[in-house]
Amino acid sequence: MQKRKLGNSGLEVSAIGFGCMGLNFSYGTALSNQDSITLIRQAVERGVTFFDTAEIYGPYTNEEIVGEALRPVRDRVVIATKFGFNIVDGKMAGTNSKPERIRAAAEGSLKRLGIEQIDLLYQHRVDPNVPIEDVAGTVKDLIAEGKVKHFGLSEPGAQTLRRAHTVQPVTTLQNEYSLWTRGPETNGILEACEELGVGLVPYSPLGKGFLTGAMSKDTKIAENDFRKILPRFTPEAMERNQALIDLLKRIAAEKGATPAQIALAWLLAQKPWIVPIPGTTKLHRLEENIASADVVLTEGDLAEIERAAAAIKIEGERYPEQLLKTTGL
Repeated sequence: MQKRKLGNSGLEVSAIGFGCMGLNFSYGTALSNQDSITLIRQAVERGVTFFDTAEIYGPYTNEEIVGEALRPVRDRVVIATKFGFNIVDGKMAGTNSKPERIRAAAEGSLKRLGIEQIDLLYQHRVDPNVPIEDVAGTVKDLIAEGKVKHFGLSEPGAQTLRRAHTVQPVTTLQNEYSLWTRGPETNGILEACEELGVGLVPYSPLGKGFLTGAMSKDTKIAENDFRKILPRFTPEAMERNQALIDLLKRIAAEKGATPAQIALAWLLAQKPWIVPIPGTTKLHRLEENIASADVVLTEGDLAEIERAAAAIKIEGERYPEQLLKTTGL
């Protein structure tokens, strides 16, 4: 497995990470704890060293699974988790990044993960009621105390990143970025990361499953699957967005690869400090994702993808309006 450094921080991780959320949260189905632990350990055996979780996933149970899976190989892996929400009666209840809430969340994560130091602690979403300087300052204190090693932000705007970075250097951002969600190219995020030496960890690099080519307008999405509320996953949107899948399939056929591998290889080709974190519940998909790091896209390939993608209008927002309002702050 190739390694990459997340910006100037020196934090080195596998070129493909593992987003653990979907093991037991958000997609309507859940692996058993034991099957989840087995899959995470299979990822480690295949060279993955970067694992992503959050207290809100479950809530809490995802961290417990990740902790149990990785404690035996603690010295070989980087564990990222997140704070930033109130959790009331087992449900997300608005953003909360007050210093005392950050501290409580970090202590809870350390306990559930069963580790002495969180490698990378992200603010999950910007809290409009708490100055980002206060958030960065609190994490800076946690770093000084040895409880956290690196600071990250998820879905901030470029100016929020710059303000936070002046208080405590930001190691990496976790923003959505893929061939069908290309906001970081135009909203100043890639530019700010390059300038400040900050890594980028794209979540949903496979478009929440759509870019694998396994979904169509006929796909039935379960009522308790998060994608049920997303505008891009209506049958009409999926039908119109098949043009992007056709493009991926065409390039994949030329390369002897799969659509998912082309989508991930495209991200890896954008910047050397980009590390996608696809998630899966299946070993064969895990192996497929890992192998994407070995798919080489030439300048000609990238130019062809760019030309073809520019002619495709993506149908549907990535989130409904109320969730979109929590991003880019």
